[in-house]
Amino acid sequence: MPSFDIVSKVDMQTLDNAVNVAKKEIDNRWDFKGTHVSFELNKKDMVLEIEVESDMKLGQLEDVMLTKAMRQGLDAKSFDMSKEANASGKYIRKKIPIRNGIDKESAKKIVKLIKDSGLKVQAAILDDTIRVTGKKIDELQDVMQLCRSSAEIEVPLQFTNMKS
Repeated sequence: MPSFDIVSKVDMQTLDNAVNVAKKEIDNRWDFKGTHVSFELNKKDMVLEIEVESDMKLGQLEDVMLTKAMRQGLDAKSFDMSKEANASGKYIRKKIPIRNGIDKESAKKIVKLIKDSGLKVQAAILDDTIRVTGKKIDELQDVMQLCRSSAEIEVPLQFTNMKS
């Protein structure tokens, strides 16, 4: 019986490359010359830590990071931009968590979306992956298209382990 897995994984090497390319651009930009900018990726905690002098520079830095990450092939949904920045002293700090894996709440939304679509497939949650099985590969491809086009899903999805 054909099946595939829905996962949400971020390649650490690609993320590290995107951060390094963004750092190089920030170092070369004239509007950041002579200002305090700290921009580090904590690989252990999967958090991007930013420290800048003003809100405007924070917005520019986030924009540069997202642009470089998307050019490297990462999805913009991989970055959880919902957290607010903390102002302490003369610097503004922000921690941006990297979404890696599908949490239970998102997995339930995806399974509900698949079941409500009326396609004759079964979806099962396995830790941080979702296994989708069906009788026809065409139905599985329809599920992939449904997941790609849905606005309800906040995590980036990859489709792996396709078996026929």
